[in-house]
Amino acid sequence: MAKNSMQKQKLLYVMKILLTKTDENHGLTVSEIIDLLNSYGIAGERKSIYDDLRVLESFGLDICTEKSKTVRYYIGSRDFQISELKLLVDAIQSSKFITEKKSIELIRKLEGLASENEAELLQKQVIISNRVKTANETIYYNVDRLHDAIGRNFSVVFYYNKWVLDLGSSKKIKLERRHGGRLYRVSPFALMWDDENYYLIGFDELSEQLRHYRVDKMEKIELTGEKRKGEKLFEKLNPAEYAKSTFSMYAGEKTAVSLSIDKSLIGVIADRFGQKVFIHADSENENRFILKVDVNISNQFFGWLFALGDGVKLLSPAGAAEAYRAHCEKVLMMYREVKG
Repeated sequence: MAKNSMQKQKLLYVMKILLTKTDENHGLTVSEIIDLLNSYGIAGERKSIYDDLRVLESFGLDICTEKSKTVRYYIGSRDFQISELKLLVDAIQSSKFITEKKSIELIRKLEGLASENEAELLQKQVIISNRVKTANETIYYNVDRLHDAIGRNFSVVFYYNKWVLDLGSSKKIKLERRHGGRLYRVSPFALMWDDENYYLIGFDELSEQLRHYRVDKMEKIELTGEKRKGEKLFEKLNPAEYAKSTFSMYAGEKTAVSLSIDKSLIGVIADRFGQKVFIHADSENENRFILKVDVNISNQFFGWLFALGDGVKLLSPAGAAEAYRAHCEKVLMMYREVKG
């Protein structure tokens, strides 16, 4: 590139140097900035650098100074603080629906929002190997296509997969299309992240019900060009409430239940259902309280109850309590004759 052309970009390179090389613990003198400019093939003089710093500051860059024997310049506040970037890195690392390859790419991009020294701190915290991650690289195109469908008010068609066990020659777990490869036709309304997975909530046109689908298990999503259906049903839905009542995103019959709960488990209840729940004292036991909440009755809900042991008792409806008792009996039968 011609020298004159590079000189025209000097101000941009000064900004790049400050953003990538400096932070509150690492400043640069004007002489050091000039040396770094020279490495890009750009000449710089002290007076012009001072002018550049003033222009960048008036542009909105938070340029701070540290005075000792010399004056050092560094970037103070940024769009993202290092603590915020750490939170985002942690979220990417723990997300099962983001592949290992894409996780590394996204974290590299986040590092670009910090100085080089801060980026090294982020990199030291990156632990991706051996985590449970999806192998489906198409999930990003799936998300993009679904957002497009929602924005344009179109329904979509796709194949939906499930995990199956192949005990033949391959001896592995693999994905297989559900219902013999039937094409699903769904009106998409919202994308939701729950329990480290990404889900689509939509109106299934065959069952005429709201359903949810794991985005990483969706295949060959296509927009139909037809308007979405089920809008009135979706208007009544609060996605956050839907997630709270659906344990591990397993479907079941939505039911109003009453639970007798030991007071020591109030934190567990708040984490699961939030603070705005209907509770009152248990008249039969001062150490317990009664919770009334809507849940989807499923084996996953029963598993949640079982994990809390005698700290929680399902009181009503009677049918749900009986179903839970039968579920426990069925499990217990497997251990009636445990041999050493």
